Amino acid sequence: MYAPQEDTDLLAGALSEEPLVPGADVLDVGSGSGALALEAARHGGRVTAVDVSWRAVCATRCNAWRARLPVRVRHGSLFEPVRDLSFDLILANPPYVPAPSGGRAPRGPARAWDAGGDGRLVVDRICREAPALLRPGGVLLMVHSALSDPDRTLAHLRTTGLKAAVTRRRRIPFGPVLRSRADWLRERGLLSAGENDEELVVVRAELPC
Repeated sequence: MYAPQEDTDLLAGALSEEPLVPGADVLDVGSGSGALALEAARHGGRVTAVDVSWRAVCATRCNAWRARLPVRVRHGSLFEPVRDLSFDLILANPPYVPAPSGGRAPRGPARAWDAGGDGRLVVDRICREAPALLRPGGVLLMVHSALSDPDRTLAHLRTTGLKAAVTRRRRIPFGPVLRSRADWLRERGLLSAGENDEELVVVRAELPC
């Protein structure tokens, strides 16, 4: 778990544009410190937050208590704790940084950003599993790096029947993680020689009524 970053802010901006009706059911999957869950609660959503990290679960509960906002917090991997529920809005800020992991699953704090050799270890799972939890007219908002192939995300979501598009973009300087593996990313052709910033995107996918 780490403090909210630019990707959280970008996704929060997309959330602010969604016309949430009071009491709409919202899922924040991979909640981290709970920043997005709290923002959805401020917009009137009935929010459930899920994270695989016990530290993140405790942080979200603590932050919700301090803000006096009602957020249900569950411990588990992605959608496992909420399989029997459905939602009007799903928020996802998954790990998405390509990592030279050699096939090993990330451990410790790196679980918050490392996502396999192509950056899609968790993104693909969200694309597969989130549509089944959306109600008709429900929306998935997911943020990830352009290094993780947004076109592939759109294609996956469209094959499940969702209408999907990139609705927000933002370029940011490399943080410590990307700086540390920039040479590896260039060797793989994911970065050009002079590229020192990263594009973040928000994908919005809606299940037709």
